Amino acid sequence: MGAPADSGAAPRKQFLQIGDAPVIVHTLRKFDRAETIGAIVVAIRAEDRASFEELLAAEKFSKPVILADGGRTRQESVQNALDAAPADADVAAVHDAVRPFVRPALIDKAVRLAAAEGAVILGMPAVDTVKQVTQKIVQATLPRERIMMAQTPQAFQIGLLREAYAVADREGFVGTDEASLLEHLGRDVHVMRGSWRNIKITRPEDIPLARFLLETEGDETEEPQD
Repeated sequence: MGAPADSGAAPRKQFLQIGDAPVIVHTLRKFDRAETIGAIVVAIRAEDRASFEELLAAEKFSKPVILADGGRTRQESVQNALDAAPADADVAAVHDAVRPFVRPALIDKAVRLAAAEGAVILGMPAVDTVKQVTQKIVQATLPRERIMMAQTPQAFQIGLLREAYAVADREGFVGTDEASLLEHLGRDVHVMRGSWRNIKITRPEDIPLARFLLETEGDETEEPQD
């Protein structure tokens, strides 16, 4: 099944079809295979819920998939997902629905590190020169060796993440990702190496690359060596 009908609008990225399933289903399959994941919570818009439930029924995941209300922003959606998480959850791994090529081994590694250290994100070293720009004028060249390109999942001890959300809500702080809420709280966020295959599908030209990555996926139980 493709994307849910949306009054003739183009399907959102997570519902684009690659191979035998929409992007989001490929993503959920990885979390379903991860050893450290006990349940999956998906924040979904109300208008997509019925069609998404059909996708879930057809897929027959081995782990429970809990639906939460999608919010107006990423931050609100993740808050809703946290509220819907199982009461006995110790670690939350927050992941972009449009990163379908994360390896289960990386998910497991991030969750285990977060359980020990509190907060961890995946990241890859910058390969391009990074410029700081104001009004199209270069202000500085940033040291590339200190730049990491953040990926997901971002994994946190769930009590710590809930604390970060409570403080952000109280202070009106809006972050670009979950790690920024922990940074605002003054907590350390650890970085572990991600994968070049863990791309985020954001543009139409990403789809051919996504199809290639799908065709060349190997044994996903093995941790990738990039």
